[in-house]
Amino acid sequence: MSSEKHFDEILGDWPYEPDGLGVRLVEAANDRQLIQIRVDMGILQLETTGRPDGTQPFGHETYYDFLLGEVLREGSDWQMDDEQCAEVDREFIQFYHRRVSWIKLNKYRHAVQDANHTLGLMDLCHTHSPDEHWTISHEQYRPFVMFHRTQAEALAGLEEEGAEKAIQAINRGLDKMQDLFEQHEAAEYFEDDELVMRLTEMRESMRDEYGVGQTLQERLAEAVAKEEYELAAQLRDQLSQRSAN
Repeated sequence: MSSEKHFDEILGDWPYEPDGLGVRLVEAANDRQLIQIRVDMGILQLETTGRPDGTQPFGHETYYDFLLGEVLREGSDWQMDDEQCAEVDREFIQFYHRRVSWIKLNKYRHAVQDANHTLGLMDLCHTHSPDEHWTISHEQYRPFVMFHRTQAEALAGLEEEGAEKAIQAINRGLDKMQDLFEQHEAAEYFEDDELVMRLTEMRESMRDEYGVGQTLQERLAEAVAKEEYELAAQLRDQLSQRSAN
């Protein structure tokens, strides 16, 4: 009879939930934390720091860090090869799993950090991609990553400083998403985009729940749009004073 270990007891104590994300933090034997995700056929286990699979590609913390070194070594005209593109895809998927896990675990700053990693990797791929179709196939997910980043930053702001901070984070995220739509000559689709609508609903829900009216930044933007420059100067002073405190 084989003496190999199996996961029957673990899987039996943690049933799969097809309608939700089953995720938890566990302590490893050496006192490090790990993320576990319950999937249909078993469990995924992710490191909480560095690359989620725990490897160090070519001695670097992540494959993104390795590619940054390649750009410095080879120059701005360097392009990735097929093997490097495949490794990029692996890292995208790993960081996606960890990003959504952090959000589920209410570890919002960690989710922001992982979203920043993915967006940076996307920027590098956009510049050094070997093929336009490969670029497009990845760029289509940029709004989704930006959505997660904005959502996580807003929820972190809500926990740390309150609803106004969260609303400001959502507005910043929406501005960046609008810039992206404009860059792709798709500005007319911005307001009807599902992710945009979800962020807008999140912002207005926070206004209602926490009794927040226009933020100082929103009032400043409105004053500038209406060319009320004296009021705009006063609002800038208030923002500066707030930042200094």
